[in-house]
Amino acid sequence: MTGHRICFFSILLLAPSAFAQTAPWTGPRRGSWIQTGAPSQGDVTLAAPDRTAEIVVADDENSAVHQAAEFLAGDIGKISGRRPSIVKSPGADRSVIHLVTLGHGTVPAAMNAGAMQGQWESYRISTEGGNVWLVGSNPRGTAFAAYTLSERLGIDPLYIWTGYRPEHHDPLVMKRTSFAQAPPAFRYRGFFHDDEDLLPRPFDANGHPLQTGDVPLEWYQRFFETALRLRMNMVAPYTRVHRRYEVQKTASDWGLYYTSHHYDILVSNPFGLTTYNLAAERGVKPDWNWFTNREGMLQFWRAGLMENKDLDVIWPVGMRGTSDRPFTFPPGTTEDQRAATFREVIGEQVKMVREMLPKDKPPIFHFTMYSEMLPAYQRNPAAFDLPKDVIIVWPDDNDGHMRGLPASLGKWKHGVYYHLAYLGGRLTKQLTHTVGPEVVAQEFDKIVKAGATEYMLVNMSEVRDYVMGGRMLADITWDAPAIYATPNAAARYTSWWSREYFGSRAQAADTAYNKYFTLLNTPDKLWSAPDAIEELLDRLYKKVAGQTSAPMDPNTIAQMQTRQRQLTDALAAESQAETGMSLAQQQFFSVDVALGLEVAERQTQAALKLDEALRAPGAARMWQLVREARTSLEQLETELARAEYPPFDRWYHESWIRSTFSPNNPHRPYIQVRAFLSSEGRGTPLRARRP
Repeated sequence: MTGHRICFFSILLLAPSAFAQTAPWTGPRRGSWIQTGAPSQGDVTLAAPDRTAEIVVADDENSAVHQAAEFLAGDIGKISGRRPSIVKSPGADRSVIHLVTLGHGTVPAAMNAGAMQGQWESYRISTEGGNVWLVGSNPRGTAFAAYTLSERLGIDPLYIWTGYRPEHHDPLVMKRTSFAQAPPAFRYRGFFHDDEDLLPRPFDANGHPLQTGDVPLEWYQRFFETALRLRMNMVAPYTRVHRRYEVQKTASDWGLYYTSHHYDILVSNPFGLTTYNLAAERGVKPDWNWFTNREGMLQFWRAGLMENKDLDVIWPVGMRGTSDRPFTFPPGTTEDQRAATFREVIGEQVKMVREMLPKDKPPIFHFTMYSEMLPAYQRNPAAFDLPKDVIIVWPDDNDGHMRGLPASLGKWKHGVYYHLAYLGGRLTKQLTHTVGPEVVAQEFDKIVKAGATEYMLVNMSEVRDYVMGGRMLADITWDAPAIYATPNAAARYTSWWSREYFGSRAQAADTAYNKYFTLLNTPDKLWSAPDAIEELLDRLYKKVAGQTSAPMDPNTIAQMQTRQRQLTDALAAESQAETGMSLAQQQFFSVDVALGLEVAERQTQAALKLDEALRAPGAARMWQLVREARTSLEQLETELARAEYPPFDRWYHESWIRSTFSPNNPHRPYIQVRAFLSSEGRGTPLRARRP
């Protein structure tokens, strides 16, 4: 990491005073390269009524560079109303934006681009005369230069999720610029889109997404575009869905390594063994057992390899079940025998890939030690004896805290699998973000110091509710040395985020975010009120039946009362921050901050009303208080619906994560309270319905 630190600061010192670079999370990024005053010497006009710049990309450039040029042309069109043409060679009498990867064209000597030779994804951006040069050390570096330029001209990398529209500039003039980006701190960096339960695909009558339904390609393209604009280079697109080759090929063509999670060995889709009839298609028995069907499993993995061998893939290796569960060993298998099996299996997987990939395409592997694999490895790392070109990936606890990190690197490269989103608990973390900037900053400081910087995959669910954390991780994985050179990384990020996204309302937004993460810093803070509602309804059912029911623990009620006051205060701060924001800012802020607080507050309100109902001396008062509880939950339903504006239709209401016990017994407190009222309390207590 020291090398990155020296390189970064030496680049800062070399940057000409015409456009000095700033450390991360200090100055503005979006639109910071636009000349809003009179043009100065060295500025470049990119679009004007009389002419618009051309974007020059040679035919032999990588597809990732061509895709970046398409996005850049569209971005300039959004800002100026004038879309540049993409050409093979420059014309006359107009400005030119050159996208050049080292070895694919000549660049100005003054850029000293040769200094990037052999570097990983570094790039330089420079103006010279009427030209803008975007030069990368490799194709991804060139593409990232284009995405950097787009942001500095005014495009929000997260615009799909924030709704931000760039300011209009015609003419569009770019300031004189000389910018150099050192290689990233983390080599492979990417998003994992887990479960896709919220995405627009067919649902059954109970709100469960049909696993045979296809998530539309446009949603994957939105994910991939967001990752690229944040300068990520890897994506794990899906888990338990029908796969289509066009999805992973799109990712690879756009410049993203395609990978997958810990049980998807060699991206062969074990979940589809029987669900999608892959065993039959691949001519093997549907028997996921290394000891009884060794050749069948090898053939199944080989099919995944053959399907994807022409793409840029980071190949998962290891052994788990077909549905994200531990592999079942024969009874009596010892720890040593298990380790020997893993050595044998991984050895065969690595050998297979090495033999089948072209010699000019060195394979990349990762072994992610999720769940039962981590303690097994920690007990005896030597027993696994992983090949040295397998990246060892360490997991967090699903809540953003690392379960383990390497004490020493040994002969291997190391990385991490991290969660901003995770399916679990009463009200799942896929509803709103609960892993705050402070946790992210602390944990990645440990990760960087441990040297686990070869690989970083973060579970982002469907992205929308995790963009704040996702952007923070994208920045850390590029510029960790500079970020951690200054104390208080989390506070600096939250303040910068508030300035970048909420402008003149930054201070009020910062205050609201801090209150939010103080109250919703762990997922159980969202589960406590629904749990209390369920318990109180059980007691109310008994009360209606004439049975004796003990009151709730006074300490629990006192805690909820305190929390109610805190949530009300936080929502008041959020509302105050919205005053003066644009409509788009208000809409995004209400999802990013208000929605999680509203979920917690309305359910806490309802729980306290139900507690009053339980203690009410008469039936009339009891039913009045239950109806008041329903009113709070009805208000939450309205607030959830308000957050389902296009393209996020049906985002929260029709999702299988909103059910528990069974399809006919939804956990959503609103439905539970309605059921109690409609049955006049004569139904079966909720906990008695559990299967």
